[in-house]
This record gives sequence, C-alpha cells and structure tokens, in this order.
Amino acid sequence: MSFRLALVAGLLVATPALAQPPAPPGAERQVFISPAGEPFRAPFGEPYPVATWFKQADANSDGAISRDELIADSLAFFDKLDADKNGTLDGFEIADYERKVAPEISSRSALALLRAPKATHRPLGGRQRPYATRSDGSRERDPKQTYDQGRTGAGLFGLINEVQPVMGQDSDFNRRISRDEAIKAAKDRFAILDSDKDGKLVLATLPKPPMQRLIEDQAAE
Repeated sequence: MSFRLALVAGLLVATPALAQPPAPPGAERQVFISPAGEPFRAPFGEPYPVATWFKQADANSDGAISRDELIADSLAFFDKLDADKNGTLDGFEIADYERKVAPEISSRSALALLRAPKATHRPLGGRQRPYATRSDGSRERDPKQTYDQGRTGAGLFGLINEVQPVMGQDSDFNRRISRDEAIKAAKDRFAILDSDKDGKLVLATLPKPPMQRLIEDQAAE
C-alpha cells in the first residue's frame, strides 16, 4: 500500500455503521456510501464494499437490483436512522447520522489530502493522463485531468454525486425527512443509475465511486 493511500486509510477510520461491530483502533478500511446514505466498510485487500451493499439490496439474489428493491433498501436504512420510530427523520437523527453513522462524509482532512497539489498527485478517480506538449517543447498537464474534482462529502464514496444523501431526500426543504420523501429520493436515484433504462441495476455496470477508483489505481502501481 502506498504512503498516500495509507494516510487516507488512517483518516477514514470512523465510528462504524449501525449494527456493525467496532473496528480495532487504527484499522484500515475502505468506505462505500449507498444511494440512501448507508455506509459499508471493508479492509483493504478485500473487494470494495459496494459489493456488500449490492448483495444486501438484491433481495431476491438474481444479480440485479430493481427499483422496488432499491426503494426497500432505502427504507430499511431510513428505519435504522428513525430512532424514535415516528416515521420522520428530524434534526437530531440527521445530526447523529453525520456524527456517528457516516462521519466520513464530513472528513475535511481526507478531502484535503486527496486534493493536495503535489507533483505526484493524480486527479481523483482517474488514471494519470499524459502531459500535453507546448510548442516550445515544454510540457504541461492535460487539463482533462481535473475530472471528479467537484466531488465532496458522500460523493467521494458513492455512486451519485450527493454530498449528504440523507438530507438530500428533503424535497420540501423543511429540514425533516418523511418516508414519502425517502421513497421519492430512491426512485429519483434509481432513475439516475439506470442509465440504459432497462429497469435494473447490475453491479458490473454501475459507476465506480471516486474513492474506489483511487484505491484501484494505487493498488495497480
């Protein structure tokens, strides 16, 4: 594992998701944030935990996630966050999500490290592109290298560029999230991910989160 990736790993050690056992201090983990905002973690060397989420959401184990399955998976996580079981996520429950369940989405130090302007730094989410050659023979970086630089928060770890996927369900902007809003958000997110409009999501064709691509690129070096 490279030094930079090891630093990222250290920064991403955080409070485990609901119903998951605590990780040992200093454990190195990969992080995936589901479309609904649920975090999944796995040690380096194991498959990126998007596979764990996919297996969970694929309720009938047919190798694809339907819209109804994505909705059901989203509501199951909604119910985990709904501590008082009143059918609404309020400010306290959302704050607990950000602090205790998925603290990685607000990890400023991890984000700063990933964007550090070093000579060896590759653009987040992509392999190194060749330098462009100027007319005088000198070289400059290809400006196309800057893709994915707009990703922040959960967008670094998820399939969709959603900074805070739980608050992102608040369609009426009242700082509270109802089950109906969670269902609507799940439908919208399914539509985004179902790029070929065949009514199902297949793991092999889902977009890779920027963090997954970074890890894979580092491992290949």
